[in-house]
Amino acid sequence: MTSISRIPRGSSVDEVDLFALFQAIWKQKAIVIAATVVSGLIALGYAYAVTPEYQVTSVLRPAAINELDALNRSGVYTLPPNEALLKVGASLESYDSRLGFFRDNQELFSEFKRPGRTLEQSFEEFNRDSLRLMQPDPKKSDSLTSFISLELNYPKGVDGVTILNGFVDYAIKAEREQIAADLSVIINNRLTELKGKINAARSSYENDKEARIATLEEADTLKRVRLEDELKALRQQLKMRRTDRMAQLTEAIGIAKSLGIQKPTTPSALGDSARTGDSSVMRTEINNQQIPLYFMGVEALEAERSALQQRKTDDFTESRVAQIAKELQLLKSNREVEVLKQRQNEDVFLKGVEPLRAEVVRLGNLSNLDISALKLVSVDRKALAPTSPIKPRKVLILLLGLVLGALLGVLIVLVRHFMLARDNTLHTSVSPILPPTLGNTSGAPSSGKVLQNDRP
Repeated sequence: MTSISRIPRGSSVDEVDLFALFQAIWKQKAIVIAATVVSGLIALGYAYAVTPEYQVTSVLRPAAINELDALNRSGVYTLPPNEALLKVGASLESYDSRLGFFRDNQELFSEFKRPGRTLEQSFEEFNRDSLRLMQPDPKKSDSLTSFISLELNYPKGVDGVTILNGFVDYAIKAEREQIAADLSVIINNRLTELKGKINAARSSYENDKEARIATLEEADTLKRVRLEDELKALRQQLKMRRTDRMAQLTEAIGIAKSLGIQKPTTPSALGDSARTGDSSVMRTEINNQQIPLYFMGVEALEAERSALQQRKTDDFTESRVAQIAKELQLLKSNREVEVLKQRQNEDVFLKGVEPLRAEVVRLGNLSNLDISALKLVSVDRKALAPTSPIKPRKVLILLLGLVLGALLGVLIVLVRHFMLARDNTLHTSVSPILPPTLGNTSGAPSSGKVLQNDRP
């Protein structure tokens, strides 16, 4: 049986000789070069085999103040340039806006479609990996930093320039249409409110007019009733006065008959009629008392009583009756009421509606505002066709491939070196303990060659 001695524990097998390693690497530099070349070729093949990816960028900035002046001067919709930029940015970032553009331009996104995927799934991949919106730091208040940048990464074969520029135009158009719709709603709401106020003023006017007419007619009716009552009472008074007069005349006629007074006379003349003598005396009678009625004589009194008995009306004896008749005639038609009822264009009589009508006209003119020409943002930089892809970076891939190949070659060389060194160490430690006659059955002296014994 062959006896194999153990390797001493204190040997220097674990010590590494850097110079020896360098020499080993240099002796087997062909392996390193071969590994480097192979790895470089693989990296170069990958760099040319992978689909190139390009990137385009579009930058938007706030529009000039004069671009939004027509909208802001409308008085119904205020939109500062920075706010307009934020609105467009929100539209660019909106999922619905991106999906709408994706659906409307499916021919531009044919490269993103995969078999077995729905349209929404294809869009989700595009939206997640391709589009990116960038804005300035909100903590910075400098207006010079107000911008929105939109980046699109796309593979070769996709018209990324058309996609990005088209999407920016699509978002601006969508926001412009939204502003037009908002403006239309606001104008319509205000017009409805103003028309409601005008209708309220018209209704108030109608109520006031009807109340005025009713008041005038009521006043006329009341005045007419009072005049008719006054006329009736006055006629009754005149009739009573005529009756009283007739009674007085009847009494005076009786007295005159008893005194024998047929013709009108005076108390002095009645006294002188009983005297005789010279009748050429002239007398002047001064009396402040009213001469009794019977001195008028029977003839005059009977004539007056007869006239009073034949009288049909007493209206002519009192001027107030004619005045009442006049006023009643005037009350038959109220000219103010007739004018109020015959008004044709009653809106001109409405009070306090002139500003409302002016506002209605102004808002009506706003409907002619051309929103399609409204410039919400300034496209500072449009997407342009890139001159080179951003991926893959062929030079970097090639360099990485060469470096990795060189490291792999060095690793292979080191592994081979340590394996050979281990084998040599094992051979050296086994040779001294072999018997002299091992391997020489004829008893001849050993030739000095180390024979490797089979391991049990």
